[in-house]
Amino acid sequence: MRLEQRLYPAMLSLVNWMTTYALLVLLLFYFSDSKWMFRELFSIGKVKVSLFLIIIAILIITFANRGSKIITHYIFPPIYERYDLDRGLRFTFDRVFYYIIMIIAFVISLTTVGIDLSALTVFAGVLGVGIGFGMQNIANNFISGLILLFERPIKVGDRVIVNDVIGDIERINMRATIIRTLDNEHIIMPNSYFLEQEVINRSYIDQRLRLVIPVGVAYGSDVEFVRELLYRVADDEKKESADILDEPQPFVNFLGFGSSSLDFELFVWLSNPQSVIERKSSLNFRINRTFEENNIEIPFPQRDLHVRSIDADLLNRIKKNNP
Repeated sequence: MRLEQRLYPAMLSLVNWMTTYALLVLLLFYFSDSKWMFRELFSIGKVKVSLFLIIIAILIITFANRGSKIITHYIFPPIYERYDLDRGLRFTFDRVFYYIIMIIAFVISLTTVGIDLSALTVFAGVLGVGIGFGMQNIANNFISGLILLFERPIKVGDRVIVNDVIGDIERINMRATIIRTLDNEHIIMPNSYFLEQEVINRSYIDQRLRLVIPVGVAYGSDVEFVRELLYRVADDEKKESADILDEPQPFVNFLGFGSSSLDFELFVWLSNPQSVIERKSSLNFRINRTFEENNIEIPFPQRDLHVRSIDADLLNRIKKNNP
């Protein structure tokens, strides 16, 4: 997409937003002579806070919020594409940039309305005590979220397994991480969970994943022919799917002698962890079809029932004893 095509929606959004807030600023100046606009609501230190000061602070913060979103949505994406950054790293940069801009905007809004930051030291002390007791979980999850963004044990786009549930990381927010399952359900997990509990990340560093397809054949089957058919299945699937890698090569493992079958495993390596279910289903269909075409039986568990005939004299004695 050309630069002009990227900048146009960003400029249009910014102009629309600035027009709206310009009208609000005009209304503020229009009522600048009204006493109720500057009436003291409360005080922080020596600063008397009025409705006018609150509105100015809100305008500064909302302007920073809107501006940071425009930059992350329209300005940063071409830079990411130029340097071929992955989805998780893009999300990290966006969130860190957003937090920095909002902190700066908050500080500027306070100083703009005349509030001395040193006057907030008492409030900060009270807030620290509150965090230490009633807000420790929130603080823990917030700090954990920052660690996740910088250390990146998980990142947006990763496929993870949490409590035996498979899902993709959608967002890493200030307090919680959003996971979208394969059933399109969303799990909201506290950020601290990913630092304290065991989480399987299928996309961490190396996205290659080994897919194991177990299959059993009847006793008496030609095991060499079975191995050849499984290799053929892997080659046929590889021709139709770019997800199956040439290296490492597919491998057929003769697992052992089961109670009712000769057990095999077909190993194939995938480049995309998110295609596991699709590839597994396709390989199972292909194995079943190939075995049927070549008269290879896939057995099922069986139990043999042996019936023994009873001697006639013994049967008569039983009848006499149980009339």
